[in-house]
Amino acid sequence: MQIGLDVMGGDFAPEATVQGAILAKQVLPEEVGITLIGDAELIHENLLSNGVSPADFRIVHSESVIEMGENPTRAFTQKADSSIGIGFKMLKDGQLDAFAGAGNTGAMLVGSVLSVKTIEGIQRPCIMSLLPKEKGGYGILLDVGSNADCKPETLLQFALLGSMYAASVLGIENPKVGLINIGEEPEKGNQLALATYQLLSASDDFHFIGNIEGRDLFNAKADVMVCDGFTGNVVLKLAESFYWLFKKRGFSDPYLDRFNYEAYGGTPILGINATVIVGHGISNANAIKNMILLAHDVQKAGLTHKIKAVLHHE
Repeated sequence: MQIGLDVMGGDFAPEATVQGAILAKQVLPEEVGITLIGDAELIHENLLSNGVSPADFRIVHSESVIEMGENPTRAFTQKADSSIGIGFKMLKDGQLDAFAGAGNTGAMLVGSVLSVKTIEGIQRPCIMSLLPKEKGGYGILLDVGSNADCKPETLLQFALLGSMYAASVLGIENPKVGLINIGEEPEKGNQLALATYQLLSASDDFHFIGNIEGRDLFNAKADVMVCDGFTGNVVLKLAESFYWLFKKRGFSDPYLDRFNYEAYGGTPILGINATVIVGHGISNANAIKNMILLAHDVQKAGLTHKIKAVLHHE
């Protein structure tokens, strides 16, 4: 397996990304390689300053960088020589099995759609996030921002994608899928929620348990929590804000510590024909390490092939 890393992506690149790659290399199986994509001179300098031989990695030089504030579509199409552009070309050509980066999230999404493309039958790819459960383990929240406006059919697919991730990567047997709503009753909610409830109830592709409320996000009621990207992003940012609020006030608790983004490193883009992991822009070396490890776990689980098999009834 060969995992590509956008070395130039993130607020603390390339120092943090190179250090994260070094940490990941130390714990990954020996047969797993890491390809570092970015300014080759800077990559060599950072590897040597950390006492690591450049020969331990495959290094691919890029001439430019897609900055965080750039328009994603314009930047991706105009900067084919960027670290993100080269990474997706290598992924499309089969030179990489997975690609990860903590740079421009929009460019990573655009690259996924334009390069490796969505799985046939999927309307829109989505981004998920892990929410720690109070009694252990994690739940999946999706979408968390890539699709602010959704149709019921789109949320139906999110339920399928989330359920398959929970089963294949997290190892949850028969994951429970809940629809985030303002009440548990089937007749509650706006038109989107009402129509989506009917579709989820009629599906045999996953275990739908009905509507769930905001207070159910961190308990064991549901393993997969489905909503449009607008709602999901608000929920995610609120959860993150509470973590940092308690942190600033000097409050420490093992459960709250699991909200730290470093613990899981990144999130996969679900519904595309390859393994792509997007990391947080403020990722440090430990977060980059965990982002790479997640890319390995998702690719090893064969998630893309399993999704295709369900969609196409193979």
